[in-house]
Amino acid sequence: MTPKLPDLFEDIALRRGEPSWTAAIRRVIFLTLALLATRQSLCASTNNLFQQAVNSYQSGLFAEAAKEFRVASADAPASGTLLNLGLSEWRRGRVGAALIAWEQARWIDPFDARARENLRYARQLTGVEYPDLSWYERTSTWLPVNTWAWIAGGSLWLTISLAVLSGVFRWRKSTWAQALAALGLAVFLVSLPAHVGVLTRTRIGFVLQKNAPLRLTPTEEAEALAKLSSGEPARAVRTRGNYVLVRTARGQGWIERNQFGLICPK
Repeated sequence: MTPKLPDLFEDIALRRGEPSWTAAIRRVIFLTLALLATRQSLCASTNNLFQQAVNSYQSGLFAEAAKEFRVASADAPASGTLLNLGLSEWRRGRVGAALIAWEQARWIDPFDARARENLRYARQLTGVEYPDLSWYERTSTWLPVNTWAWIAGGSLWLTISLAVLSGVFRWRKSTWAQALAALGLAVFLVSLPAHVGVLTRTRIGFVLQKNAPLRLTPTEEAEALAKLSSGEPARAVRTRGNYVLVRTARGQGWIERNQFGLICPK
């Protein structure tokens, strides 16, 4: 029976008279190289799929392009890939899916002017309204979502480090250290509302199908309170079976899960 790779490395090291820590280093190097090779292989596969999706789009095969862009964005989320996904869905006539893709592109990169202009144009053309955002949710759109987490974490650790290290090493409480700690605490407190806004925005979604019924109860036989337009925004409250309880500008009700998509899917 062929021995496992780690055992084989350890046997070779012992026969050569090398210490055990050398064998451990060999394992770490091997695993690192293997991970890098796997990552490069995945990147190459994603790049090939992206190019295939571009070719499908240019050939007018928008359904195939959308499918390929969706897989590529799942493997390596990027605003450009999501932008193309939205264009493919738009050309297929799927307004809701296109709006979600462009909103997700702005979720990753709020500075992407192309996604912003596409959203503005699509909503003007279809008459679909923008999501109703609170002030802290609007603040959270100023920067990429991960940036707010880094700002909050970095400023908090800066404040704690300055407070703890000065006591551990018995440093004199200089003016600059106190000012820097105060600045770190201020940045942390200011970033908290935006961080909360990021979390609450994850519940925002869009209707995927035209004339999707907003039902009174989560059953197929339930009364339809309204017919929702494709791309209409809503907030998910909770789920039950194949239905999602959503809150829209027309009221609150249940919609089928396959007729509703979140801007930040789990």
